[in-house]
Amino acid sequence: MQQEQNRTIGFIGTGVMGRSMAKNLLKSGYSMNIFTRTKEKAQELIELGAAWKESIEGVARDSDVVITMVGYPRDVEEVYFGEGGILLHASSGTYVVDMTTSKPALAEEIFEKAKAKGVEALDAPVSGGDVGAKNGKLAIMVGGDQEAYYKLLPVFEVMGDNIILQGGAGAGQHTKLANQITIASNMVGVCEAISYARKAGLDAERVLDSITTGAAGSFSLSKLGPRMLKGDYAPGFYVKHFIKDMTIALEAAEEMGLSTPGLSLSLELYQELAEQGDSDSGTQALIKLFERSNCYS
Repeated sequence: MQQEQNRTIGFIGTGVMGRSMAKNLLKSGYSMNIFTRTKEKAQELIELGAAWKESIEGVARDSDVVITMVGYPRDVEEVYFGEGGILLHASSGTYVVDMTTSKPALAEEIFEKAKAKGVEALDAPVSGGDVGAKNGKLAIMVGGDQEAYYKLLPVFEVMGDNIILQGGAGAGQHTKLANQITIASNMVGVCEAISYARKAGLDAERVLDSITTGAAGSFSLSKLGPRMLKGDYAPGFYVKHFIKDMTIALEAAEEMGLSTPGLSLSLELYQELAEQGDSDSGTQALIKLFERSNCYS
């Protein structure tokens, strides 16, 4: 493995989160190859010095570390296992890191197939939304071999400030699913709290000022609650991606024989929200369902 800052990082997927993560890596001095389905989404990174590659193959072939931040498990499978995919073209000694929230079993499969080629694989999903990505303050949950984790820790430290190796392959994904399960019920609670405050005739903004610093405090309450009050539904994290995450979590829980009623309810509500046209809104748009049903907006 090359010395720090001499490593060339390949980055595949420059959406809301990936773009900021890649930007921080560029600003810290790393050379970067990038590819995304829509080149225009990568234009800012190209202007900052990233080298555009015409294919995943080009990124895999010319990078020491390949980071992926794509949408769905099917996208992860295509990026890693497809005919032009990473594992077909990455050289022995390359490190690959999937930071997409995906299936633990898929992370284990990537790890095993990568190992057979002499490639080190980590699953490292993140939490912290668009704000955490922009500020380099993401929580990064890592699964894989300890040696590979420590080799890439300096890279992770550019993107996050809470970085923990959770265990072997798939452990990072399981941890992220636990994170999403927590957020799922919390988001319902935030919407209900705001609805209650408004129905009681209170100034909801003042209520948030009081409760965000107490035992009820959370990222959802302090960061997304104010966006709800302003009617700001711009995506820090898409509704459609949260539905994907919750679906994966529910399937994993069911496989383990675990009951998750809070997760099930939240998934139903977000699916209803998506059906009403908010798939591409931020997760805070859930408040719309409560506004409609409670008739106070």
